[in-house]
Amino acid sequence: MEDSVGKVITLIGSSPESFEKAVASAVKAAAKTLHGIHVADVRKLYVHIENGKITSYRARVRLAFEYDAKAK
Repeated sequence: MEDSVGKVITLIGSSPESFEKAVASAVKAAAKTLHGIHVADVRKLYVHIENGKITSYRARVRLAFEYDAKAK
């Protein structure tokens, strides 16, 4: 197996519908600029509330991806 290096970043995704869609939102946004994402670790789930009602679901997500030192 070849040596490899990974990098981890933290993003917060949100959705007015569900936690699942909040996580998907974070992954989709990251995938636009990051290549080789292979793990999403959901760290924290919480909701935003206005006037006693849930207005959005939020997920703090750590994403691991392949680090390519040659990429610019």
